[in-house]
Amino acid sequence: MTDARSEIDWDALRAVALEAMEKAYVPYSKFPVGVAAIVDDGRVISGCNVENASYGLTLCAECTLVSTLHMTGGGKLVAFTCVDGHGGALMPCGRCRQLLFEHSAEGMLLETVSGIKTIDEVIPDAFGPRTLVAYREDSLAE
Repeated sequence: MTDARSEIDWDALRAVALEAMEKAYVPYSKFPVGVAAIVDDGRVISGCNVENASYGLTLCAECTLVSTLHMTGGGKLVAFTCVDGHGGALMPCGRCRQLLFEHSAEGMLLETVSGIKTIDEVIPDAFGPRTLVAYREDSLAE
């Protein structure tokens, strides 16, 4: 996994996330977040948080990223970064880790506050599409 980690241009990916962060709609918290990811077909996509006066309806930046993923052709995420308004690395919240897991390639890499980690390291033992596929395959084998 070390080779894959060094193949990602994290500075360039972070620059895309910073550009997305500048488009965040944060009139309430004043806490802009930008994200960027590399898709398995080589595209780079991004997203930003979009707040709502009804705070529970706020869209995290990861939500807009996944929407962009599907609006631009789908695929699986292979590398991801998240930045705050000062450009510092942010760890996605638990809900967003699950969302990223759902749309990740196996071994997706994340730039985190404590270094580069795989999706499985930041959400161990996660339930998702691969779990359902394995279950169906086991059921068919019976």
